[in-house]
Amino acid sequence: MINFQNVSKSYNGFEPTIRDINFAVEPKEFVSIVGQSGAGKSTIIKLLIGEERPTKGRVTFAQYDINKITSRDLPKLRRRIGVVFQDFKLLNTKNVHENIAFALEVGGKPENEINDLVMEVLDLVGIPGKGKSFIHQLSGGEKQRVAIARAMVNRPDVVVADEPTGNLDPLNTNGILHLLKKINEMGTTVMLATHNKDIVNDLKRRVITIEDGRIVRDEENSKYHI
Repeated sequence: MINFQNVSKSYNGFEPTIRDINFAVEPKEFVSIVGQSGAGKSTIIKLLIGEERPTKGRVTFAQYDINKITSRDLPKLRRRIGVVFQDFKLLNTKNVHENIAFALEVGGKPENEINDLVMEVLDLVGIPGKGKSFIHQLSGGEKQRVAIARAMVNRPDVVVADEPTGNLDPLNTNGILHLLKKINEMGTTVMLATHNKDIVNDLKRRVITIEDGRIVRDEENSKYHI
């Protein structure tokens, strides 16, 4: 499903942020990409969603070649990859329902279908009664659940979570981790980027460890060694 083949990425001619990255992710896998800040985790995510292009090598997702993807196909790619960020990236002027619906409106979904899908994902993430709440009225954990609902509303093949618990306390961290595991068990591939070794060690799933832009370990049922 996802393939990185000999991928390197440089910005403005400087030293590569990532170097000779090789890995593949199969459908329904749960993979953690781990490393300290600046190791290259976010660069890998940007390449996967087509926000950046490789300097060298090839990135593919399903039938899409990121090196060659056109501006016309980019929205189709991104509807198949739901992305969750550390800082939520929610619209403060809209309520919860509107934040999630916006992802469907830009894709041209009819209003009656949008309402049904929004209610469905709010129930999935455990906040069915929060649709009319505004973002400033939510806790950090609730905000991240809204962000996950927005990522799931297009029923993507993959959910990519970039440090999704970085701003959360331990209780909410456990809740978000449980939710990501639930999404994976429903058949969605999950790629988690984090530097939190406790999260990774609790998961006991595949771990790809990056140091200084290179993969140094790729192990099943592993722990994050630092």
